[in-house]
Amino acid sequence: MTAAQEKAPAPTPEPVLQEDQLDYTPTARSVHLCRLRAVRLVTKWGYPNHVAEVALLVSELATNALLHGSVRGRLFRVHLILSATTLRIEVSDPRGERLPAVREAGDDDCYGRGLLIVDRLADRWGVEPRTVGKTVFAEVNLRRQPHVEVRD
Repeated sequence: MTAAQEKAPAPTPEPVLQEDQLDYTPTARSVHLCRLRAVRLVTKWGYPNHVAEVALLVSELATNALLHGSVRGRLFRVHLILSATTLRIEVSDPRGERLPAVREAGDDDCYGRGLLIVDRLADRWGVEPRTVGKTVFAEVNLRRQPHVEVRD
């Protein structure tokens, strides 16, 4: 069992309020596109105070799918699921045999910090097997930003 799975128990599933999923080609441009889409949707869904962490989580999970989970001719999927208290980010790829693990990167390493970032930002994260491939998810407990009215 990984540290991610031990971090916190998953809450009882809540009804889905909003949902979005899209498949992407395994290219660097797709990471940028799915990050932009996630930022737009999280803002539209009323949680602009979570934009930065969601953008980083989507980017890290999608980059891992691209670098470690891609297979020629196969897409990866980004799925966002909003409930009343949680935003779940799922990134699915076709490489079920390549499971992610948090590792400590050396000071001079250019790579290897992605899941460490996910582990620090997400309230929960983990891996779920699929018939073909795997889904890596990260969940963020939501806090509404207090409404502030600006008057001139």
